Amino acid sequence: MGVSQDLAALLVTSVPNQKRLASFSSDPWSENSVPRCQQTRLIRVTVQSLPPPTGAPRLQISQWPGQTHQGSPATAAGSLQTLVCTLPSTAMALVSINELPENILLELFMHVPARQLLLHCRPVCSLWRDLIDLVTLWKRKCLREGFVTEDWDQPVADWKIFYFLCSLRRNLLRNPCAEEDMGSWRIDSNGGDHWKVESLPGEHGTDFPDPQVKKYFVTSYGMCLKSQLVDLKAEGYWEELLDTFRPEIVVKDWFAARADCGCSYHIRVQLASADYIVLASFEPPPVTVHQWNDATWTEVSHTFSDYPPGVRHILFQHGGKDTQFWAGWYGPRVTNSSIIISPKTSRSLAPSGALPEALQGQGEAS
Repeated sequence: MGVSQDLAALLVTSVPNQKRLASFSSDPWSENSVPRCQQTRLIRVTVQSLPPPTGAPRLQISQWPGQTHQGSPATAAGSLQTLVCTLPSTAMALVSINELPENILLELFMHVPARQLLLHCRPVCSLWRDLIDLVTLWKRKCLREGFVTEDWDQPVADWKIFYFLCSLRRNLLRNPCAEEDMGSWRIDSNGGDHWKVESLPGEHGTDFPDPQVKKYFVTSYGMCLKSQLVDLKAEGYWEELLDTFRPEIVVKDWFAARADCGCSYHIRVQLASADYIVLASFEPPPVTVHQWNDATWTEVSHTFSDYPPGVRHILFQHGGKDTQFWAGWYGPRVTNSSIIISPKTSRSLAPSGALPEALQGQGEAS
């Protein structure tokens, strides 16, 4: 049985006696690139994959009931990103999808989730493979998703990889600002009066630079350490992406002392293999803050780059204790921790033609 899938909604101009699809000018979004006509109809495009020996996929183009617009197709677009092409005035047409001009195929691919493009569309034929590998497609998808702007001037070695890394980009640490109490954190050491969550600014404290951060974790007079172990494969990062392209791994943490008590702050971040062998590490000496300080928040940041292949896990651990040995919660305060994987923009990357196979089993998100 064939499998059909709606690819996009298109604005199609009704031109009498027009028997074939018309090509765009150099700018498909320009009002001058299409003729003015009497009526514009909204249609649905469906691609149906037919079993052998039928051959090439078929494209079904049908009118969307009740959707018309008088005037120029370019002005009809509004907030809906549209594709303009000329069709017969009939309500239904059946043509081979590969008879579409390449720029129209590219526009259709713009609306297909990225993983579907690589897993299901790219292997269909050499034409689709070549179109899906075009820099233009992935750059336009980046623009459409807001990953870059029109005036973007930084070099990008591989726009396909850049797109996937941007789409995956997020804080990989859960509950970084104590909004869920101690949830998602493993307590490695719980000395003194144990870990506690408090609201900003706290006694003898100061406001956090970001007003959206409302809480922090605070330590006691005995060593308090907590950690999270990030499984990169579970977070959507496949082996080839990590081993071949090795995107930057940016780690950040914030700490502060009480003004009336000294403290010692600790942080340790390790990149580990699938069997938890440490491949790279960031573990600076403990930071000691003296009593009667200004209680300002300090950011700690480290970027892992050019690390060895094989990274599959990231261990993040932080904490500390006070230096006065006072009962209660007088140790360092920590909040707004983050691990973010970011694309490189200047390094020369290897070709990414093997990505479809590498993406198998990675889910259907774009």
